[in-house]
Amino acid sequence: MEDSKPSNRNSEKGCEMEARFTELCKNELSLDEKILSETMKLFRDCKHMLLTNMSAIGSNTPEELERYWFAFILYSVKRLNEMIADDASHGTDKNRVTLCQILRAVKLNLVDFFKELPQFVVKVGPILSNMYGADWEKKLEAKELQANFVHLCLLSKYYKSAYLYFFKGSEVDKWPATSASSSSHVSDYHRFGWLLFLALRVHAFSRFKDLVTCTNGLVSILGILIIHVPTCCRKFVIEEYPCFVKKKDRGIDLFASLCTKYDTSEDEVKKMTEKAIVLIENILHKKPRLASECKAESLDNIDPDGLMYFEDLLEDSSLSSSISMLEKDYDDAMWNKGDIDERVFINEDDNLVGSGSLSGGAVNIGGAKKKFDVISSPTKTITSPIYTSESPASHSNCIRGFVNTKTAATPVSTAMTTAKWLRTVVSPLPSKPSAELERFLSSCDRDVTKDVIRRTHIILEAIFPNSTLGEHCCTVSLPNANLMDNIWAQQRRMEALKLYYKVLEAMCTAEAQLLHANNLSSLLTNERFHRCMLACSAELVLATHKTVTMLFPAVLEKTGITAFDLSKVIESFIRHEDSLPRELRRHLNSLEERLLESMVWEKGSSMYNSLIIARPALSSEINRLGLLAEPMPSLDAIAMHMNISSGGLPPLPASQKQEISAGQNGDIRSPKRACTEYRSVLVERNTFTSPVKDRLLGLNHLKPKPTPPALQSAFASPTRPSPGGAGETCAETGITIFFTKIVKLAAVRINGMVERLQLSQQLREIVYCLFQQILNQWTPLFFNRHIDQIILCCFYGVAKISQLNLTFKEIIYNYRKQPQCKPQVFRNVFVDWSSVRRNGKAGQDHVDIITFYNEIFIPAVKPLLVEIAPAGTTATTNRVPELNHSNNAQCPGSPKLSPFPSLPDMSPKKVSAAHNVYVSPLRSSKMDALISHSSKSYYACVGESTHAYQSPSKDLTAINDRLNGSRRVRGVLNFDDADAGLVSDSLVANSLYLQNGSCPPPSSLVSVKSEQPES
Repeated sequence: MEDSKPSNRNSEKGCEMEARFTELCKNELSLDEKILSETMKLFRDCKHMLLTNMSAIGSNTPEELERYWFAFILYSVKRLNEMIADDASHGTDKNRVTLCQILRAVKLNLVDFFKELPQFVVKVGPILSNMYGADWEKKLEAKELQANFVHLCLLSKYYKSAYLYFFKGSEVDKWPATSASSSSHVSDYHRFGWLLFLALRVHAFSRFKDLVTCTNGLVSILGILIIHVPTCCRKFVIEEYPCFVKKKDRGIDLFASLCTKYDTSEDEVKKMTEKAIVLIENILHKKPRLASECKAESLDNIDPDGLMYFEDLLEDSSLSSSISMLEKDYDDAMWNKGDIDERVFINEDDNLVGSGSLSGGAVNIGGAKKKFDVISSPTKTITSPIYTSESPASHSNCIRGFVNTKTAATPVSTAMTTAKWLRTVVSPLPSKPSAELERFLSSCDRDVTKDVIRRTHIILEAIFPNSTLGEHCCTVSLPNANLMDNIWAQQRRMEALKLYYKVLEAMCTAEAQLLHANNLSSLLTNERFHRCMLACSAELVLATHKTVTMLFPAVLEKTGITAFDLSKVIESFIRHEDSLPRELRRHLNSLEERLLESMVWEKGSSMYNSLIIARPALSSEINRLGLLAEPMPSLDAIAMHMNISSGGLPPLPASQKQEISAGQNGDIRSPKRACTEYRSVLVERNTFTSPVKDRLLGLNHLKPKPTPPALQSAFASPTRPSPGGAGETCAETGITIFFTKIVKLAAVRINGMVERLQLSQQLREIVYCLFQQILNQWTPLFFNRHIDQIILCCFYGVAKISQLNLTFKEIIYNYRKQPQCKPQVFRNVFVDWSSVRRNGKAGQDHVDIITFYNEIFIPAVKPLLVEIAPAGTTATTNRVPELNHSNNAQCPGSPKLSPFPSLPDMSPKKVSAAHNVYVSPLRSSKMDALISHSSKSYYACVGESTHAYQSPSKDLTAINDRLNGSRRVRGVLNFDDADAGLVSDSLVANSLYLQNGSCPPPSSLVSVKSEQPES
């Protein structure tokens, strides 16, 4: 009877909840019968998840959790029905419900909605798949919508800052500089500019709303405002304002000056201006005139050549009606295809935007603290210490000669600076192989030039397809909207093509110089290698433009490669492109970290095709879970799927077509050529691991460097002999290198958690050692999971065996502060109950990390923890616990266990445990200037007083007094406020360690009973 009581209570709660949900759907949102029926079906199918997993989404009350669930269900049904009925008549559009309407009805804001949406997607994914098909996630476009929202937040702030630079606001001038949003009234001119920009987004570039294109549009709007807003509203006098630097005989060149200030392309901004003028004609029914024919005060001292002017555009008599017409046009577009009402970013009720952070704390929106630097790419920019160092080839902050010192860097300005690199460095390059590259391609066993050209045409057109008719459904679409999309795609294809040829030539040159040979057949005939290079080039172009509709890993799907494939070329790509801006290096490094931490372990990864050969004992588990990758699709298959015309390009030789289907990984290699015949020297400078990371992790001293494997062996069939010899296959060599990378990444993350938890270095050694043991002996624990899930369980297991008073709640609380944290890591852990055979459960599921620890982790790892236990009391900081391998011997070819690597000082380095103070060494690029006689007097050196007639000791005393004193000093930096630092603790890998002595004696393992992970 007692067991039935909770069931009855849940049933009552479910009925009450369903009644509230029905009331919301019928009365507040007025859903039509079809949508209401599907909404209620989805609600009933997933209601049990809400009742049994009240802590799975949000750290909120049951009432708040219910509102989240209602919003997710309504949005999912709404969006998926819109995608299915995309070709239907728009006669019923007025019955559609927008996301903003849903959120207002359930009293949620956009930030909170996007923060928790991934948890719902994981939980309800199987149900949505049954209702809407296996491709439901692509139709839902949740990631794209979130990226679009983040871009809009950035663009609205960028526009507000630019507007207030040139014009007076009404109440806008009273806003605090650090406020992300305000309920204060914005000026009508400010509102007009934003609405005109939204019209551009809807009608001019509705398909590719990338950040760079949108910024070009905003700059064009600024130009239109400058020549139309009454001069009494200006903050500037044209002759005296510093940004108007390009002078002509007839006045300043307005758009050239704006493009110089904002690092935009003058050609693109002028094209955007032309489109905006057409929209003003079509929507507002205004007639433009040549500016040279007009006598307006706002045109004084501006060169009128090429400018168009509307005489009554922003006059008091027409401004209000113009805003109303733009609002109506946007309303029509919203009903047709809108999700987020983009007017909320300037409207008074912008509380719908919300405040807080997205992407595990990396994207901060609203409030006084805005961490803009972390959102400079569609995917989270790298913040892990493993990637903080840069190549010696890159000393500048961004691009050589292109450092923007005018304003503080923001995500938008950083994107524009990076786009300038594409525009000035890559775009001028030839669109075909250079003479030097052609020489390498023709020097192979057969000339592969035509194959390379054909491949680039098919792959890049698959990544950047042309627009098709019917994709635009706006009421006032420009007549050439599809043409504009096609031009955009063609420009991106050309940029990726030229970058690919440039880096490929650099790689070939380096190989030939070290090999003293020009025949690079083994590398240049490998299909998978070329596709990875093309994917890398295209991803950098997409990352530069911050393209919403092609977020990573879209390039993997388009090119037919896997995450494991791409991870093999990232380091070589970075090394052989010296001019690559720092932000793009960070982006590639962040991608590599994403690949290693989870994507390589996902179902369908080609890593399993190698692992099944390198570790035959794992074959049954890999096959049982269906983890093996599908064969790589041929170029002909991709061309047919994308309906790509070869355009007269030569067909793929028949012999190569046969080898694509014959090779397990789809590698094109002559069967007569052994993998050992040619050894690439790219990896002798280590293609698989960066020398920067080697120095950072201090791993070079652990053992002599073995002869590195050939680059082509990383892409060859896993069964081929490794060029390194020793009887290894290419699969064994590749897996050994891959495991080494995993261990390096884990070392940095373990170290960060040890510092946050203030644990001893002895426990750090034990956790690190346990992680290695699990990777080598219990590799299946990583299948379909995130490496952080294993690390968190290692911490708790070691804490239990060491009788350390450390709860899972504390571990999760501190993990949430790590830069790579995502809530789904500890909320949704994959389990396959059929392999456990307990509790009467079956099938696959996602559970919280405590359930995973108790049901899966401990039964598997308990023997390893018991073996570690005796060492926990006697091991010293510098000694790795001895482990007994008598029962669980190390797998053949596994990396040997190593002590925790020595992590050298990072920059910036925290120098105070009590204050958020960091120091950084002097850059080597400034060292010469510092020591030269001509410039030495301009610098303040260590040991040299910063005040006249004052000793260095007094300087240091004054600094210490400032830091240690109770009096707050007004200024830019507030060292006593933990939230006011330059960077967060999570970015610093070498904080001061806090020792806590030896561990208490170990005891038997105890499962977690009642804790719930911090949400």
